[in-house]
Amino acid sequence: MNAPPPGRLWGVGVGPGDPELITLKAARLIAAADVVAFHSGTAGRSIARTIAGDLVREDAVEELLIYPVTTGTTDHPQGYYGAVEDFYDASAERLAKHLDAGRDVVVLAEGDPMFYSSYSYLHARLEGRYTCEVVPGITSVSASTAALALPISRHEDVLTVLPGTLGVPELARRLAGTDAAVIMKLGRTFRGVVEALRQAGRLDEARYVERASTGRERVLPVRDVDPDHVPYFSMVLVPGSDRRADAADRAASAVPAAGAEVSSGAAGQTGGRLLVLGLGPGPDAWLTPEVAAALSEVEHVYGYGPYVDRVPPRPGLSLHASGNTVELDRAREAFVTAAGGASVAIVSGGDAGVFGMAAAAYEVADEFPDVDVEVLPGLTAAQAVAARAGAPLGADYAVLSLSDRLKPWDLVERRLRAAAEADLVLAIYNPASRSRDWQVGAARDVLLEVRGPETVVVLGRDVGRTEESVVVTTLGALDPAVVDMKTLVIVGSSATRVTDAGKVWTPRSTT
Repeated sequence: MNAPPPGRLWGVGVGPGDPELITLKAARLIAAADVVAFHSGTAGRSIARTIAGDLVREDAVEELLIYPVTTGTTDHPQGYYGAVEDFYDASAERLAKHLDAGRDVVVLAEGDPMFYSSYSYLHARLEGRYTCEVVPGITSVSASTAALALPISRHEDVLTVLPGTLGVPELARRLAGTDAAVIMKLGRTFRGVVEALRQAGRLDEARYVERASTGRERVLPVRDVDPDHVPYFSMVLVPGSDRRADAADRAASAVPAAGAEVSSGAAGQTGGRLLVLGLGPGPDAWLTPEVAAALSEVEHVYGYGPYVDRVPPRPGLSLHASGNTVELDRAREAFVTAAGGASVAIVSGGDAGVFGMAAAAYEVADEFPDVDVEVLPGLTAAQAVAARAGAPLGADYAVLSLSDRLKPWDLVERRLRAAAEADLVLAIYNPASRSRDWQVGAARDVLLEVRGPETVVVLGRDVGRTEESVVVTTLGALDPAVVDMKTLVIVGSSATRVTDAGKVWTPRSTT
């Protein structure tokens, strides 16, 4: 006798709690299912099964998948995650037996099956063996924003969904760097979430929604919530302020009315001060006290995302992160804010004057004659790598960028050749990226036309960070494949030497 064709696995979202928010398709599939599976905590009570109610047929097989551990401890040798992985493996095999017998299986999921849902782990284990389909459901985020009756984001606002289980510093950093936010997975994490909101300066605007769409729904300011009575099925929402409207307001405040008298630097009037700050190559210890003091006082910080991420959030500070190829737009936006009377900083890694935002700031400064610009120096990547290697920059040296994004490659080649012919030590920035993987080899070939293959080369990668590496090689042995955007390359002069201990140095005198 032939075996029946395998059944089909359905991940079905049942919405956030109100049974009337179950979609028509979800209701139809639940009512037709041979097997209905659902998860629960250790107490065995399934919220998803409660939502589905009498949609489940009386003759359907019900599979309750009880987590072995939630927030407690476990004696599993791999700890919590080991116990949970074993649970998902066993649950998948339980459902596989039904599927092999030709029975369709519907797995109920609160909210949406692919949004922080237990179903997604079963899907990952079974999708290669069976036909698996997902029916979307209304998420708890949608239900909570409806309960709040306030737009969470508009126009170009960025909405970030965050788990409350993140550490406080990381959560605060992400809250400070987004327009709007939703924080899920509360309960025991709530006190940490409140502290992160406070550090990010977002506590006053944050709202708390509990058991959205159910008869026990509550909406409160986060400040008014008792942290000892916060269920897991609750969330915090931080509405965005509509960045398009904010930008228009700043631009309007920067332009004086016809016939108005302009007073430079006065708060709320045209004029102001813009700081351009170098954050150093990475470690906090390499941030200068001068720059740290400036960051503790400004109201707005603009910069490339990874650099803005290094600025500690605090109440009263707004962080404005942007991409890596919009330097002039970033500078102009910072000037507009400063022209409105706010205290503003633009940040760069290393030193802002070395392939950083200082030049971009001055490129648009003429458009804002009433804004004073001040550049505060930072430790450069060349200095950091040189110190780790020894003293390769002990004599005359040149600093070059291999990026041809802002200048043609033939100009890069001419400058490389000229520096090599002048026998200068070379500190090479921006050697490679994901989209530029050929310049290092091309630069090596140009230098070998003038320098000998024995020329000392230092490759400093992620210097000052946990993955730091410093490699000493030669120009002839340089492998371009090991160089990426996190690497700074130092090419020695004919006088550069390597000690017996592997330290690289260049004599100050050529005699």
